[in-house]
Amino acid sequence: MKKLIMLITFVASLVFASPAFAYTVKHGDTLTKIAREHNITLQELADANPQVSNLNLIYIGENINITKSISANEPRIVEPVNMVLSDSEVNLRARLVRAEVQIEKPVNLSLSDAEIDLLARLVRAEAQTESLEGKIAVACVVLNRIESPQFPDTLKEVIYAPGQFQPVKNGEINKPADEESIQAVKAALTDQRQLAPGALFFYNPAIATSRWLDTRATTLVIGQHVFKK
Repeated sequence: MKKLIMLITFVASLVFASPAFAYTVKHGDTLTKIAREHNITLQELADANPQVSNLNLIYIGENINITKSISANEPRIVEPVNMVLSDSEVNLRARLVRAEVQIEKPVNLSLSDAEIDLLARLVRAEAQTESLEGKIAVACVVLNRIESPQFPDTLKEVIYAPGQFQPVKNGEINKPADEESIQAVKAALTDQRQLAPGALFFYNPAIATSRWLDTRATTLVIGQHVFKK
């Protein structure tokens, strides 16, 4: 019996050991997100992980090789061989950790109908003369704030935080949202959230009375709005 336990332990260590240069998939991860966080392209990540047959399908607990694969034209460096799990071993790990499917969408926020309406009213008030793209970016800023430790955790708290949005102060937020602003909010809840990654602020420098945002890093400019980290 003791020998059987030792054998099972040894086999489990082979199956569950994390190979060197491997990243363990967590809730909310996608291959795009993993590639971006480790400064490699999605194609390079895919080439380094031939065991992943569907780039839109990864499992919590799965090991992803985050080293770039070496092409035939590049000098090869002899390194210790990393253990690569077979398909059956990956499936076993997935079942054991109750893995869930991760679709290639970086956004895991969801809003109620009332929250969508509130955000759309803010978008209308802040970006009424901007393009649809500009409206989506404004909505993205609010969603980014919800996920940032620098701001409150709920949409209402973010929008109504003191001194943050002029439409709250002047009452413009109480006016109904238009269809394009509603469309922009819904788009920001899809993969179009990546339109303004990391942006936590926006302003129109032509009319801004405070210049403190001038010193912050610019992420993008759409229409009259400059978006900042």
